[in-house]
Amino acid sequence: MLVLSRKIGQSIQIPECGAIIRVLNIPNGRVRLGITAPAEVRVLRGELLEQSPPGTKSAPEAPAEPPIAMAVE
Repeated sequence: MLVLSRKIGQSIQIPECGAIIRVLNIPNGRVRLGITAPAEVRVLRGELLEQSPPGTKSAPEAPAEPPIAMAVE
């Protein structure tokens, strides 16, 4: 696990999969992130993976609208 400190407007880039994670805001101690990734890279919240049936190694099928999709420029 890589642990980083970032300020508002700073980002973390994962070039191998083309993903960028940007800190958008930190109101009331809660971090708001924007995630940009290619369409073939699934981005899910951790609690959605925890809801998958026992014994299943893959994540549930992606819904029509990604749960945390956000356009970040």
